[in-house]
Amino acid sequence: MEDKLLIIEHEYNAPLELVWRALTEKELMTKWYFDVSDFKPEVGFKFHFEGGEKDKRYMHLCEVVEVIPHEKLKYTWQYEGYEGLSYVTFELSSSGEKTKLKLTHEGLETFVLPDFSKESFTGGWKFLLHESLKEYLENGKALRYW
Repeated sequence: MEDKLLIIEHEYNAPLELVWRALTEKELMTKWYFDVSDFKPEVGFKFHFEGGEKDKRYMHLCEVVEVIPHEKLKYTWQYEGYEGLSYVTFELSSSGEKTKLKLTHEGLETFVLPDFSKESFTGGWKFLLHESLKEYLENGKALRYW
């Protein structure tokens, strides 16, 4: 089972409150993640966004299934018109002025299209967490919202 999970961890030089806001406020999410339709950290809230390569785009359909404020956010992840259902979980913990984020993406084996491979997800999540979110949180781009 463990080999079917995608787990990525990163520690940010940013307070937990700011990292939580970056994960749960639409205006901040669009700065480092995707241009989501809307977002509320509430169980049952549905949102969507488009992603993929320039010549091949996919509509992502998601629904929030678990929220523990400032600790955990979990939502479904599937694609309009394609088989498969997965779950994305963000877990936060703080250590002083730093925040550790653990992302778990489970259910990737339910996707059959090669574009939805574990390797593709690994590359995408590493970029989003190790580069995009890090840049947003640590290099001043988030400070005006804090």
